[in-house]
Amino acid sequence: MAVTVRIPSVLRNLTAGKESIEVTAATVDQALAALDAAHPGIKGRLCDDAGKLRRFVNVFVADEDIRFLDNLDTAVKDADEVSIVPAIAGGR
Repeated sequence: MAVTVRIPSVLRNLTAGKESIEVTAATVDQALAALDAAHPGIKGRLCDDAGKLRRFVNVFVADEDIRFLDNLDTAVKDADEVSIVPAIAGGR
């Protein structure tokens, strides 16, 4: 199934500036693997050595946080949008 992965600005240096990438996948994990195949190194910025999402990375499928679904095993369907949203912290 073709899904669109939205790329945050902080990672666009790995995607030649592209804001979104279309990949074929049935799960979020497959979508990230396909994204990494097309743009090597991006999955390493999102996932730790065990293959789990890093704490500061949030991923949404159709506006639903995958942490409350099936995490990386969350199914995606044709035309879904997968959004990668890095957590932002700071301030005083």
